[in-house]
Amino acid sequence: MSESRSPDPQDESQQETFISHLVELRERVVKAVAGVILVFVALVYWAPDIFNLFSRPLIESLPSGGRMIVTDVTGSFFVPMKVTMLVAFLIALPWVLYQIWQFVAPGLYQHEKRLIMPLVTSSYLLFLAGVAFAYFLVFPTVFHFMAHYNAPLGAEMSTDIDKYLSFAMTTFLAFGITFEVPVVVIVLVRFGVVELEKLREIRPYVIVGAFIIAAIVTPPDVLSQLLLAVPLILLYELGLVMAKVIGRPLPEAAAAGDGSAD
Repeated sequence: MSESRSPDPQDESQQETFISHLVELRERVVKAVAGVILVFVALVYWAPDIFNLFSRPLIESLPSGGRMIVTDVTGSFFVPMKVTMLVAFLIALPWVLYQIWQFVAPGLYQHEKRLIMPLVTSSYLLFLAGVAFAYFLVFPTVFHFMAHYNAPLGAEMSTDIDKYLSFAMTTFLAFGITFEVPVVVIVLVRFGVVELEKLREIRPYVIVGAFIIAAIVTPPDVLSQLLLAVPLILLYELGLVMAKVIGRPLPEAAAAGDGSAD
């Protein structure tokens, strides 16, 4: 008769730990989503006003007789709701990041905690800066250029609100990510992934890559491509300067931090 194998206490412990992490992750996700929904509910009454503010750069650039149109039956309702939801997500993003932080913090060393919080905060602020740059500078410039470009053609400029939403979100995302370049450079240097001198050596390739990225993610006109490529290059240079100022952590400090994990 074969003897029954007793369960391994270590396997049971690992399984319980995994399940507890899943339960905590679910709770953090629920809290993050609840925060976004709460902000959305608080803003939904002003959804038309939020969309009017969102579309102002285009409206102010339209020539006489130009207007925004709705080609979908439900577009006049769902597009403002989508814009309001995106605004609610941006407002609630610190709360979402806080929930992520609470989930991952117990597994981080002390020196990693000191580094991640400033990086997360600066990433959020830089993303908002990229969105503001697109809204206040890029949109008026591009829309004004396109409106005057259409004038000699005799074409009436009327834009569907859903198409405008898609264009604006793509542009916001492109510039928001672009403004994260200094943080990416600092992280690469700080963690020793790439040496600072190496990043300086590849500067010509970065310049070419910036124009290639701008040509892919922006409308097919030179002006909008320049408005993305030039900040991307300048932000890369800013990242190099900040990486030099901050520098890499000393091996002794890293070893001391590794010895005391929470």
